[in-house]
Amino acid sequence: MRSRSSTEPHRASTPLELFFDLSFVVAVAQAAVLLEHDVAEHHFAHGIRSYFMIFFAIWWAWMNFTWFASAYDTDDDVYRLSVLITIVGALIIAAGVPRAFDDGDFLIATIGYSIMRLANVGQWIRAAISDPPHRKSATRYAIGTAVVQVGWWLFLLTGGTAVYWTFLGLVIAELLVPVWAERPAGTTWHPRHITERFGLFTLIVLGEAVLAASIAFEGGLDLGANAKLIWLAAAGIVIVFAMWWLYFDRETTTPPGLAVFLWSYGHYLIFSAAAAVGAGLALYVAYLAHDTEISRTAAGYAIAIPVSVYLLAVWGLHYVPHERGLLLLAPPLGVVLILLTPLWPATPQLIAVVLALVVAVTVLRTRRAFELSTGDSYPQAD
Repeated sequence: MRSRSSTEPHRASTPLELFFDLSFVVAVAQAAVLLEHDVAEHHFAHGIRSYFMIFFAIWWAWMNFTWFASAYDTDDDVYRLSVLITIVGALIIAAGVPRAFDDGDFLIATIGYSIMRLANVGQWIRAAISDPPHRKSATRYAIGTAVVQVGWWLFLLTGGTAVYWTFLGLVIAELLVPVWAERPAGTTWHPRHITERFGLFTLIVLGEAVLAASIAFEGGLDLGANAKLIWLAAAGIVIVFAMWWLYFDRETTTPPGLAVFLWSYGHYLIFSAAAAVGAGLALYVAYLAHDTEISRTAAGYAIAIPVSVYLLAVWGLHYVPHERGLLLLAPPLGVVLILLTPLWPATPQLIAVVLALVVAVTVLRTRRAFELSTGDSYPQAD
């Protein structure tokens, strides 16, 4: 298992990596559905806490495999079998999500998580044996991951409020392992390959919102062309289109140095918020179908809050490092409008203001893109 070059040309995701990503769809869908159910039953705090805890396990296991594969994807039989074992762990996590949400029982989810993480430890040990130049980093990854995994099993013994503080401590420990292992000379991950992998997982979590919009369309037709449900479905599609556009608006790559940790860790907010938008749309469908006693304002915020989190995360990771001027202020202003929207019914005047903002941002973005690509000012009309 030799490390791959970080400058390898035409590096792209493999069929095995894509298959690995698809295995996480089940776990993400389970977490989103149960978040919707908890909020619909007015268990706001419990639902949000449980969702973020479960989603961390999903995201962290996915991300660690992704970074390892970027540096050491040999695609031989041993590597493939290890990845397939990891997929089994993802499916076990998905099976344990309901128990974690309903009863706070993380045993099944922890078993699935351990399978994934220990398979990753085996890969790092193999890399440490086969790749002397990067043996120190690979060994640190193996040791750090294994030690923290012991902590997760001890976590099952906690109870009460200690559950959340212990969980937070273990999360910090998990996040520190790569920072420690990658110093001073880290692994040879491929910047463009990592960027592509993160983009592909963004598409997967956005698919949850697409599914929710489809359900809204179906519900609207089943209820005799219910105008409100059809309007919600159309609005949901526009929201998802906008979220996709914002993320892929510019060609990005992973930043150098320690900034790469902020970039990769910040994607936890992007991924979890995107999946939560699907839960919010499904909750609003339940509200319009009178399947929940939740208020219209609360149902609106079930969409508005995750959209705002997503927008701020994309702004912080993709816009702040590169943009200057008025365009840099557009996303925060958009968040303010989004968070105000559920407080009153949509009116033609409000829609006109939002559309005017969208047009202004689009014009500014187009002018800025032209100037960056040509080094010239935008051509003026005669």
